Amino acid sequence: MARSNHLDDFTRGRMIGKLEEGRTVTSVAAEFGINKSVVSRALKAFQTTGVKRAQKLDNCQWSRVLFTDESRFSTRSDSQRVLIWREIGTRFYTNIKERHHYGGPGVLVRGGIILNGKTKLQIFDRGSVTGHRYCEEVLLPHVRLFRGAIGPDFIFMDDNARPHRTLAVEELLESEDITRMDWPAYSPDLNPIEHAWDALGRRIAARLHHPTTQIDAD
Repeated sequence: MARSNHLDDFTRGRMIGKLEEGRTVTSVAAEFGINKSVVSRALKAFQTTGVKRAQKLDNCQWSRVLFTDESRFSTRSDSQRVLIWREIGTRFYTNIKERHHYGGPGVLVRGGIILNGKTKLQIFDRGSVTGHRYCEEVLLPHVRLFRGAIGPDFIFMDDNARPHRTLAVEELLESEDITRMDWPAYSPDLNPIEHAWDALGRRIAARLHHPTTQIDAD
């Protein structure tokens, strides 16, 4: 296990989020591969300065960044089975990977979060997302509104998925004077909206009755 005493802001934020969900210091320390004392100090510092830090963040650049993403969810609950994958000949080794298999029908959704705000959850109920659909169903009705409300300092974040990088999308962003955040290719998925997807996935998996239509899912 790594014994690092130095945490970047993003990692520290992820740890605090898991602790606020009810996770124990021990389990969070094990997940991130750090000492429990480091997690405890981070939690104590957050509890002491959290309000002041939030007020500071409200006035910094993150208050003008809209983070967006798509995610697919299964409409069937988790089977609660943990599937273990091992390479051939490594039956007694500890290098294993857990795979959670949901299966069944799913739905593709898109959303966006910004400090003290969010977009409406959008459901793509048919076909795949193309550059044209991205312009017509995401950028024009949603992102453009945030740009108008925040002003020229607005920054838009999406990933490098092919529909997001078409010529039509680039031209629309330029015409609407929307600044896009640089997102390096093959970079780790550090989009903070992943925490929202994780929470939504847990709620879906915990449902007693599986949704069969979009109305049920809502």
